Amino acid sequence: MNTKIAIIGAGPCGLAQLRAFKSAEEAGTDVPEIVCFEKQDNWGGLWNYSWRTGLDRHGEIAHSSMYRYLWSNGPKECLEFADYYFEEHFDYPIASYPPREVLFDYIQGRVIKANVREKIRFSTAVRNVEFSEESDTFTVTAHNLTDDQSYTEEFDYVVVATGHFSTPNVPNYEGFSHFNGRILHAHDFRDALEFEGQDLLVIGSSYSAEDIGSQCYKYGAKSITSSYRTAPMDFKWPDNWEEKPALIKVDGNTAHFADGSSKDVDAIILCTGYLHHFPFLPDSLRLKTNNILYPLGLYKGVVWEKNPKLLYLGMQDQWYTFNMFDAQAWYARDLILGRIELPSFEEMQSHTKEWHELETAQGEAAYAIDFQGEYTQMLIDETDYPNFDIKGVNRTFMDWKHNKKDDIMGFRDKSHASLMTGTQSPPHHTSWLEALDDSLEAYLKQEK
Repeated sequence: MNTKIAIIGAGPCGLAQLRAFKSAEEAGTDVPEIVCFEKQDNWGGLWNYSWRTGLDRHGEIAHSSMYRYLWSNGPKECLEFADYYFEEHFDYPIASYPPREVLFDYIQGRVIKANVREKIRFSTAVRNVEFSEESDTFTVTAHNLTDDQSYTEEFDYVVVATGHFSTPNVPNYEGFSHFNGRILHAHDFRDALEFEGQDLLVIGSSYSAEDIGSQCYKYGAKSITSSYRTAPMDFKWPDNWEEKPALIKVDGNTAHFADGSSKDVDAIILCTGYLHHFPFLPDSLRLKTNNILYPLGLYKGVVWEKNPKLLYLGMQDQWYTFNMFDAQAWYARDLILGRIELPSFEEMQSHTKEWHELETAQGEAAYAIDFQGEYTQMLIDETDYPNFDIKGVNRTFMDWKHNKKDDIMGFRDKSHASLMTGTQSPPHHTSWLEALDDSLEAYLKQEK
């Protein structure tokens, strides 16, 4: 096979694509030549923690939004790979909410076993992608950051696996320019200890606000005020945490809110989301969407309808993560291998529109979880990716939601059963609020 594929990004989605092709190769399939471009110096994407913010050592925009002391904010059982279990990696069951180092170790364990690292060109940023209708190929312009050399290369397919949680959405509020403290986006948050003893304002009401606020509470913030635009998170917060409606302005160190109240704060963290940002793609190839479960323009959430030789992975809002990325990567692989035949352009658009409209048919979390579960199952049904208990994953998500409502600071102390092996996870040896050391060594220091 002379086909050549470019994968842009070696985070969870790019690694899933490499693993998908390796799986086919291990089964005796002749697979294409693959080049994976990764601008960081290691794999893992967001899970590749760096203390750097703003720019990396090459002057590139820092990719990772990861911070110290981050623990999984959802059950690991809901993201477990169907072809590489946690028990296989660690040799024994571990608790349901591991910290970043543990999850990173698990992510890379599978691709180390698959021996795909040689396919990745690290410290290499993709600058431009162009498609020629005449040659039916893509020209990729890449920049080797170590040698400061640019070059072009031809590919038959391009897989965009750069993620969409690294370009921050940074709103402006009246008075920000004269605020007498630190203002930062969640993308640049690295260490909750920085805010020990401070009165903190967190703007936002989704997962970043919930988790960063919780981290700062855990590590000694004096008070936390979270500001919401549409609805409060409405958990049973500690006594020093209050929720306020939309921020209107800041005057000196005083934040003023839509209900007429005010609060003096020392620092402001913008948990205001991220943008889908693909500066290396021309308009004809660029996905333009907000963060939703079923973006328009992508057939089955993967195939760029206007040019099916361009594929996107992981561009949805996400309940499901790693195993959904796998399902997408296996689907993209089989399309490239000729195992899947696409319908007409009009039929692809119609299918996408139908699913896009179904996404918003109901607003409850349970509906959204089931919707993404059905989407993941749809992809699995078309490939040889191992089937797993989607309905069980959905139930685990709902258990997690209920546990958070009951105890937002204690839900990580709960345990769940693996949907792959059936094994019940043990409780962690230390409650989350008291577990101040998030290292791999400290986490795994337990009875086997």
